[in-house]
Amino acid sequence: MERTEPESGNRRRVVVIGGGIAGSLASKSLQFDSDVTLIDPKEYFEITWASLRSMVEPSFAERTLINHKKYLQNGRVVTSPAVNITNSEVVTADGLVFGYDYLVLATGHNDVLPKTRQEKLSQYQSEYEKIKSCESILIVGGGPSGVELAAEIAVDFPEKKVTLVHNGPRLLEFVGQKAADKAFDWLNTKKVEVILNQRVDLSSASDGDKNYRTSGGETVHADCYFLCIGKPLSSEWLKGTVLNDNLDGKGRLMVDEYLRVKGRKNVFAIGDITDIPEMKQGYIAEKHASVATKNIKLLMSGGNEKKLSSYKPGSDIAIISLGRKDSLAQFPFMTVSGCVPGLLKSKDLFVGKTRKARGLDPNIVD
Repeated sequence: MERTEPESGNRRRVVVIGGGIAGSLASKSLQFDSDVTLIDPKEYFEITWASLRSMVEPSFAERTLINHKKYLQNGRVVTSPAVNITNSEVVTADGLVFGYDYLVLATGHNDVLPKTRQEKLSQYQSEYEKIKSCESILIVGGGPSGVELAAEIAVDFPEKKVTLVHNGPRLLEFVGQKAADKAFDWLNTKKVEVILNQRVDLSSASDGDKNYRTSGGETVHADCYFLCIGKPLSSEWLKGTVLNDNLDGKGRLMVDEYLRVKGRKNVFAIGDITDIPEMKQGYIAEKHASVATKNIKLLMSGGNEKKLSSYKPGSDIAIISLGRKDSLAQFPFMTVSGCVPGLLKSKDLFVGKTRKARGLDPNIVD
């Protein structure tokens, strides 16, 4: 193994594991106050909530896929998965060892993604060609990804036959019934067939056969399918590290009010990996990053721990994009759908705002 020395000996060493929504913002915020190392399996950050638009408009991904070095110009980027953590070091799959004074865990969910930005762009182009060439499309999963993908295809390719199959009693089970009903009705107006309370046997279509059987005995004809189901947390590997006892029964890191891993003074966790009882959404992950980096800066400067900032979960707000003009918005006291909430999200999907938060031009293609 090869130990890596900090570039600046007089600054505290911060290692951030995970270059997603939370980790990218934390790294960017700390780069001029510490010696930052961002460890991520891929060379880029993706604005994930905009990814489904890129499947029907590949050029959209040019602004949503951002090389880490674009916003992290004063830190180190390591494109290799972290495989072990000790009380003072992080080890990567490449055998590199990075000492840390502060550690930030932002690993999110486990997903298999291309390592380079160009490979990811090519993947979106392939998915677009796949959609374009198919007359009928099956979407498996009625969560936000499944609903938003069905909406994107229905709006951009109204001639396609789209079928969405979900194994739950309603769509969007993480929001209220009213919001779920509005999503169901909107999809119906776009001629998307929604089948609830059923699973799909994706192996039921033999070579050349495009008919898939559901658990309810129905047959769905589809030239292609997209799997839009939840992905597991990227925390299984932590069981072999010093943080094993800091995981709860669901594989989440238990954190205190300051977003420190419980029982540890210099280890923070942000984003979906935490056990905070709240919706797991991008804007919330960004709030985590803001609080955690503020606290790390205070500690690095020798500030009083009593002045640490607390993170307080806010009211649950969810905005589901429905194509290019409409959205479904759930606020604490009301649910709204149509073009009015669509003005909030659907046109740009918060891409400009997210780029700006990382010090990048909202509009320039990288």
